[in-house]
Amino acid sequence: MEWAQIWPVVQWILLIHSVAAACLSLAVAVVLSHSDRSIKRLADAPLPQGEALPRISLIAAAKDEERNIEQAVRSLVAIDYPELQITLVNDRSRDRTGEILARLAAEFPQLNVVTVTELPAGWLGKNHALQLGAEHSRGEWLLFTDADIIFERSALRRAIGYALEHQIDHLASTPDVQMKSWLLHAFVVTFSIYFTLFVKPWRVRDPRRPEHIGIGAFNLIRADVYQKIGRHEPIRMRPDDDLKLGKIVKKNGFRQDVVYGVGMIAVEWYSSLREVIVGLEKNAFSGVDYRVGLTIFSSLFSLAFNVWPYLAVWIVPGPARWLYLTAVILQLFTAAGFARSMRLPLTTALAFPLTVALFTYIQWRSMFLTYYRNGIRWRDTHYSLAELRANRV
Repeated sequence: MEWAQIWPVVQWILLIHSVAAACLSLAVAVVLSHSDRSIKRLADAPLPQGEALPRISLIAAAKDEERNIEQAVRSLVAIDYPELQITLVNDRSRDRTGEILARLAAEFPQLNVVTVTELPAGWLGKNHALQLGAEHSRGEWLLFTDADIIFERSALRRAIGYALEHQIDHLASTPDVQMKSWLLHAFVVTFSIYFTLFVKPWRVRDPRRPEHIGIGAFNLIRADVYQKIGRHEPIRMRPDDDLKLGKIVKKNGFRQDVVYGVGMIAVEWYSSLREVIVGLEKNAFSGVDYRVGLTIFSSLFSLAFNVWPYLAVWIVPGPARWLYLTAVILQLFTAAGFARSMRLPLTTALAFPLTVALFTYIQWRSMFLTYYRNGIRWRDTHYSLAELRANRV
């Protein structure tokens, strides 16, 4: 068959695809706009006035965190919350983390340091450390967070006030993500768009819906609810433990919500592009429950609808070019909207197709490395693919 006979068929395929790309981009823009309007800002939550606040234990696991641990701890002890207990679990650190925590514990009596020297079989290190921290804590509420999070002084009062007012059993909050380069900021924007579409956070507060959420930077949960869901035991081998904690909360019929923590909670997620790629290799594949087919489908779908249109506007003739251009404009406006809400440069939206390609590379790399290594290596410990897959929730 000659090219002259094939080309009309190719044109029709491109036209159909361009219509689909434009319609999909419009639908995503509408959905994400609705999500942004429906989720409250933690900074807008009123401070509780004249009422006794429940005891809270803040729990974080630290593994080789000497770079950020002191700054984070000093922000924690400065939190304006009565009788806040801060439990930090030194999880087999090999750097100066333990030394720094011991010095800080002598300075701040509210600091409760727990040291892990051995990891029990059948546990991921972080998950074991968080459960151990909860066992050594006495709060009516537990806040699971990361060891490098910086909190604004009123963040915890606002969060507990919001949870009590809305009768929430588990409250998650997104953090401000601080990165060191324009490209890293652009990647955060893209990651946030994909995370929002995957999790559907505007539905998590509906008890009739299965959608759930959990965020490692801020998972605030009633201590009695934590006990009733089995603590971290049901998710002991999940690298995506923060998200899956939210899943078992929702599966057990408890109330859940999420707020934006812009201006209230901050973290330096990764300091370089290499750290992003290596850091996500342990959980990019776990997020789809180690399913090869879903990884391949989702990545090709992303390339077809979030990368190809940017190339097509330069090489595809006819009406399809204008439909692809429509899709591109809608996607850029969506990315710019996310950047604005995250207080990041609007120009990061321009890198959207590049960061989508990077995210696809991370997905495939995570999948191949997990199979090549027959599992993952995290916090200096290897976990086999068989035992990781066995922990389904």
